Amino acid sequence: MRKTVKSPTVFQSLIPVAVLIVLIGLNVTLLGDETLAGANQMSLLIASGVTACIAIRNGKTWGDILEGIVRTLTGAIPAILILLMIGVLSGTWMLSGIIPAMIHYGLYVLRPEYFLPATVVISALISLATGSSWSTVATVGVALLGIGRTLGFGDPVIAGAIISGAYFGDKVSPLSDTTNLAAAIAGTNLFTHIRYMLYTTLPTIFVTLIIFTILSIGGGKIAADVSVADTQRMITDYYYISPVLFLVPLAAVAMIVFKMPPVPVLFVGSLLGGVMAVVCQPELIGSLSGDGTLTAGGAYRVVSRAMYGTVSPETGDPMVDSLFTSRGMAGMLNTVWLIITAMIFGGVMEAGQFLERI
Repeated sequence: MRKTVKSPTVFQSLIPVAVLIVLIGLNVTLLGDETLAGANQMSLLIASGVTACIAIRNGKTWGDILEGIVRTLTGAIPAILILLMIGVLSGTWMLSGIIPAMIHYGLYVLRPEYFLPATVVISALISLATGSSWSTVATVGVALLGIGRTLGFGDPVIAGAIISGAYFGDKVSPLSDTTNLAAAIAGTNLFTHIRYMLYTTLPTIFVTLIIFTILSIGGGKIAADVSVADTQRMITDYYYISPVLFLVPLAAVAMIVFKMPPVPVLFVGSLLGGVMAVVCQPELIGSLSGDGTLTAGGAYRVVSRAMYGTVSPETGDPMVDSLFTSRGMAGMLNTVWLIITAMIFGGVMEAGQFLERI
């Protein structure tokens, strides 16, 4: 017979949170940069186990807990699909020369002293025009990341600038699905909703621009051993660079404007990137395949590997090699693993009514 279910106390509800905080603190202290490679994921699973034990003691069954886990994981599936497709797209766009072309042309106009605020503005404008923050991050954002690395900025601060701009543009775009959904649920006019959101989003983006301007002035420096001109020369030596390569990003933007969902857009964009790689980079594919020249089998092997795994050039310069190394879908697996374990923890917390108590 089913036990009587008791509501958790505040103390019981805070135990899982405390356990998680302690474990993550140990990971950061003892493991440093390795925390996201598995340590935090294991901490989430251990905290989930502790939470489940308390919930079962209070009368919950394993079926109740599993139902809560499944419910939260189901909600995370769209984000996981988008992350995997971003990995595929970045791999084929790197192989095809699309991202290197964006970096090549971008280095003509972007400089360290204003790179970060410019990144915020560019991401905001693209997201505003397309109504999609995810697609902005997956396309223009990847190119901006490469440009920022060349200019001497760290990945976290570049990613912060890209995401800040992309989210601002998405929230105030009339084309955004979430903005339209929020207005519809609230029962208000779309542009009334956007106007009232500007009361908080405009001050926020201004503060963000000030912060990134300060960081840009004080934090960017071009590496001494690789100048901007050297990087551009290496790009043109290794890739065929032409405005023709921008046909694929333009097609992706057009699909977004016509309100195609993000996952199909990223999937089609990835396939077009693979086709563009075969058309525009035959010598590169031939060298990476080991065949010396472009063959059907070699092209299939290299493009497939770009989609799911690591493709690394050999330009002779470690910095440039790391800039143009793509990890495809596999490069997203640590993040996907983190999302899954976080959703498990959240599902157990919700099933045991700990979140409700807190």
